[in-house]
Amino acid sequence: MSAAFRWHPATADRWADLAALFGERGACGGCWCMAWRLPRKDWEAGKGDRNRRALQKIVRAGAEPGILGYVGDEPVAWCAIAPRTDYVHLARSRVLKPIDDAPVWSVSCLFVKKAFRRQGLSVAMLRAAVEFAAARGATIVEGYPVEATMERTPDPFVWTGLPSAFLAAGFVEAARRSPTRPIMRRTCAPVRQRSGASGTVV
Repeated sequence: MSAAFRWHPATADRWADLAALFGERGACGGCWCMAWRLPRKDWEAGKGDRNRRALQKIVRAGAEPGILGYVGDEPVAWCAIAPRTDYVHLARSRVLKPIDDAPVWSVSCLFVKKAFRRQGLSVAMLRAAVEFAAARGATIVEGYPVEATMERTPDPFVWTGLPSAFLAAGFVEAARRSPTRPIMRRTCAPVRQRSGASGTVV
């Protein structure tokens, strides 16, 4: 990539960039990154415009449900990260149930624009997500990648990321209750929050 990579929180004034990145399909199949935030039946019923409005409502309320990555001025990547308690899916998952009582922030989704995949952006976004969470008081960031079971797993099926990207971003495997679903963790020191914290990741 010739242009520098940078990231910003997903705030209301960047909604147009997020919507442009996700496109008409809402990143994948009308999801709009609501799959883990809603009960499954509500998410299924809302595929498309209803899920889009649900995510937009979160952004407009100032909750910053993730971060946007840019190459130059173009939005090219998304990482959903929030306190684990924001995700109803995790509350119901036996495989991904809490390891302990420590409060954690969870990475639930990584999405990179097709033309920019396989250029290290997932690793850059994970590092940025840790910085973002630490600026908001997080001490542990978790991820739930999928071990690819085929030589070439289609990108839409690895939207929670691959273990290799998490390892490259400084995460370690903390638990594994399924052969293909490790729980990865990275500890971080909470830092004083900077308003609208953003940055450039090498």
